Amino acid sequence: MVKTPRFIQISTLSNYPAVLLNRDDSGLAKRMPFGGVVRTRVSSQCLKRHWRACEDEYALDNIDEGLSKSIRSRKVYSLRIAVPLTQEGYPEEVVKAVIMEFQKYLHETKERSSNEQSEQKEGVNLLDRSEIVVLGEPEINFLKEHTRKLCDAAGNDSKKAATLAKNYLRKEKKNFLALKCGAGIDGAMFGRFVSGDPDARISAAVHVAHSFTVHEETSETDYFTAVDDLIEEVGETGSAHIGASELTSGLFYTYLVVDVPQLVANLEGINRKYWMDADRALASKTVEHLIHLVAKVSPGAKLGATAPYSYASFVLAEMGNRQPRTLANAFLAPISLDTPDIFGTSLNRLNEHLKQTDDMYGAEEERLVACRREASFIEAKQVTLPELAAEVRKVIKA
Repeated sequence: MVKTPRFIQISTLSNYPAVLLNRDDSGLAKRMPFGGVVRTRVSSQCLKRHWRACEDEYALDNIDEGLSKSIRSRKVYSLRIAVPLTQEGYPEEVVKAVIMEFQKYLHETKERSSNEQSEQKEGVNLLDRSEIVVLGEPEINFLKEHTRKLCDAAGNDSKKAATLAKNYLRKEKKNFLALKCGAGIDGAMFGRFVSGDPDARISAAVHVAHSFTVHEETSETDYFTAVDDLIEEVGETGSAHIGASELTSGLFYTYLVVDVPQLVANLEGINRKYWMDADRALASKTVEHLIHLVAKVSPGAKLGATAPYSYASFVLAEMGNRQPRTLANAFLAPISLDTPDIFGTSLNRLNEHLKQTDDMYGAEEERLVACRREASFIEAKQVTLPELAAEVRKVIKA
């Protein structure tokens, strides 16, 4: 048995009929060429967004009481820091001066030009960023507390406030970076880019591939109308609206990897080289929740028109220490759409691909399978999905 693995690899197969899971800029289903044919695709950004937004029993907000998701907004500084402090009675210009210096340190490689500042609107909108900012509640509270402290020291002098704040975060950098789960539970999982201070960036601990169909794309244009309920009363005929939308169907392969040392480091606010000595309880529960989300949360545009809800029919968890590798190449040759049992054929493909990989590189990973039919996988124990998730949690925590 693998003890406290460095990597958890998750592979799933999920089937969807008549859906539009992820649209491109023209409103059509996203696609990708692979193995000489075009496949329907769901982007990793789309998958992660739906996992973050889920509100069921295994939602990220339910992993640990007191820990929450990050705030992702251009207006986080103005609405979550500046507005509360001005409501407490601190002068708006003093608050703004402190926060702008904090922004320069965290997000800007150089100070804003005078032209850029002049283009900003009056008031706290000057604090709004042009890009999404990802901050966790611990970080927001930290910045708010230290903004309040500097405002107290500056009084009504905004220039003094800016001077005091100019190098303040550099002195507090160690405390800022050491905040437990500082960027929020999702920031610890999926990472965060910060343009100014490289040390405030967070490496993603969960690596998510784009999902794709194991077969060639299948799509159809859905022609629809909206009927006017009152039009006949005035002797008219016809529809109030006519439109068209693309629908697709398919069996999707999804792959993701959890870098356990990085997840522990991100959640506990430590250097990843010390992950084995750290408390791994939170990381283990996070992965347990993630497995449930991956298996049961469906991405989907056009929710009201297609009800794109489906559970994964197959989930494979691999726990080991060597570099991960996707099983996507099991479907490099697309499965024919004429195949009577595409799901069964996909299981056989994955099994054969694993066997060939093990024959070439050796078998090192411990494997658990949850599947809606009997699946004899190479060196894999078949269990229920809750048992699979619980066992992975237990192994990480050990």
